Order: sequence, then structure tokens, then C-alpha cells
Amino acid sequence: MENTEDIELFNDARERVRKLKRFYSNLGAFVLVNIMLLAINLITSPNTLWFYWVTLIWGIFLAWNAFTVFSGQAIMGKDWEEKKIQEYMKKK
Repeated sequence: MENTEDIELFNDARERVRKLKRFYSNLGAFVLVNIMLLAINLITSPNTLWFYWVTLIWGIFLAWNAFTVFSGQAIMGKDWEEKKIQEYMKKK
């Protein structure tokens, strides 16, 4: 029988991977759709640029998504703390 802590760690890891996968899917869609919008904008009305409004608004939501996905891992998470502790211990 597996330890309850191991099961919790596995579930946490699986959830992080799902969030990461969702983020990368959103990022890919963001890039492709905005390239298409740029092309449509330049073909239909090259003198008036409007595609960047969609890019800006969607980019804000994508940035928020990135912050929520990576904040627990890269920005001052447990791994970050351990790396910093090891880093400071090596300096002295």
C-alpha cells in the first residue's frame, strides 16, 4: 500500500503538469491566431492596424495564466528556496 503523502505528491504533480500543458496549448493558439489576425489585417486594411488590440488583451490574460502556472514553481516556491539555500551555503 502506498503512503498517503506519496499519493498527494503524485496528485499535485499531475495537476501541475495539466496546468502546464494547458498553458502551452494556450500559448500556441495565441501565437497562431495572432499571426493569422496580422495577415488578415494587413490584407484587408493595411492602413488601419487593429490586430494588436486582440493581441494586447489576450496577452494580458495569457500573462496572468503564466503567472499562476509558474508562480508556485519558479517564483519563490519550495524548489526555489532549496536552490537559494544551497547557493548561499556554497558561497560561505
